[in-house]
Amino acid sequence: MQLNRQQLFLLTFLTLIWGLNWPVMKLGVTGYPPLSFRALCIWLGLPVMALVMLALKTPFWVPREKYREVFWLAMSNMLIWNVLIILAVKNLSSGRSAILGYTMPIFSALLGAWFFGAGLKLRNWLGITAAALGVSLLLWYELTHLSGRPVAVLGALVAAATWAFGTHRLRNTTVGVATLTLSFWMTVITALLLSVLCVALEYPQWQAPTPQTWVAIGYNAVLVFGFAQAAWLTLARTLPPIASTLSVMMIPILGVFSGALGLGEVLHWQDWAAVVLMVVAIASVLAPSRALAKA
Repeated sequence: MQLNRQQLFLLTFLTLIWGLNWPVMKLGVTGYPPLSFRALCIWLGLPVMALVMLALKTPFWVPREKYREVFWLAMSNMLIWNVLIILAVKNLSSGRSAILGYTMPIFSALLGAWFFGAGLKLRNWLGITAAALGVSLLLWYELTHLSGRPVAVLGALVAAATWAFGTHRLRNTTVGVATLTLSFWMTVITALLLSVLCVALEYPQWQAPTPQTWVAIGYNAVLVFGFAQAAWLTLARTLPPIASTLSVMMIPILGVFSGALGLGEVLHWQDWAAVVLMVVAIASVLAPSRALAKA
């Protein structure tokens, strides 16, 4: 597999935006209801997405017979992920939440091989193994401090597995519309359902966001939901599953170290060793094959 210039740019963009977002989200939910924080981010991100679509003259129309499929794509790719992962960020460190969330590539590769007919080469299995070892190392310290927080850990893992399944569904979707169009309506569905959960579960906790919370909301609204979400969906629909997932494994590494620098979260030797394993995992996907190199 080779990446063209646009795909490489999108991967770099995603790595920076999503990687740095983990400590940003931690700041946003500190002292603020997590589901309400996420809902505000999504609602404010929708106008940004709409302006981009208007600028690119991308149609908003989706065939009526595809509404149900778009709904289930939104559930598996966005709603469950956003609910469970923001609750994990509230209860765990930002770095460990990033690691748990990005077990997704491991789930994706395995689901692709077992249920979606995605063949894996030996080096892909080596990459999955390296990624799994990296996640295990990064969780080593956390596993000794899970008292009162195992539900958050389990929730993050369920979020990752669901997102992995949703990525495969997205690649096999029969909704024949532009990725931006699909991304916009999936985000609308997520915003509506998440708002219902906020009213049901967090209404008594509502308060005016602090300046720190507004900064985090702005970052997520413009960069994460306004641009990065559509960029990811574009990659997920155009790249092979193993490439579109393992190739972004640098995101939790950036999340871990940006959390250490920005929030003072302590790093251990497992964090440093995991960096090497993650790089091996990425190389197993992005390095050109011998036959391609000869060609």
